[in-house]
Amino acid sequence: MNYLERITINPDICFGKPCVRGMRWPVGVILDLLSSGISFLEIIQDHPELETEDILVALQYAKLTSSGKSIYELVS
Repeated sequence: MNYLERITINPDICFGKPCVRGMRWPVGVILDLLSSGISFLEIIQDHPELETEDILVALQYAKLTSSGKSIYELVS
């Protein structure tokens, strides 16, 4: 399974920002939580709709897009 398939982009959800599994959880918000020092476990405990794989794929997406690639290049 390509875990990047968990990242969705829909103009009707969060203004088209990359989100996790079509939910209103933008990748940027997950990255903000992590960069503020909140652990994976704390995020999952506070937001049970998220899964560990969602956090990991947000990090993977950020890494790959920082290389200049788009999600369309990454999942195809």
